[in-house]
Amino acid sequence: MNADFLKQLLVAFNEHDIDGIMDFFTDDCTLDMPRGTDPWGTRYVNRDQVRLAFTNRFNSIPDVHYSDDRHWVAGNRGVSEWTLTGTWSSPTTQNILPPIENTRSCSHLMSSVTEGRLLQSC
Repeated sequence: MNADFLKQLLVAFNEHDIDGIMDFFTDDCTLDMPRGTDPWGTRYVNRDQVRLAFTNRFNSIPDVHYSDDRHWVAGNRGVSEWTLTGTWSSPTTQNILPPIENTRSCSHLMSSVTEGRLLQSC
């Protein structure tokens, strides 16, 4: 993993390219999203569930955009920090918490273990 890997992933997110995003993930990937009833939020396990989570994000915030990004890598772990902006247009299928504000600054942790593809994302 390197910073270019993380930047390319962010390009796929900003293009709302689900197939392109999923190309970065392994078949047995996991994704932890901060909203949910468990201490880690909601955990999605395997490509189908992770794809659904990202599809829900784009459906709920159709103009979502990630900007002001910075990326760090140490070994097989990388961190991306970005500002998320977008307009909430509909609830997610989970509808666990009220809608997000229009702007969020977030850090995102990822680790790569297999041929340059993400195994875990949170």
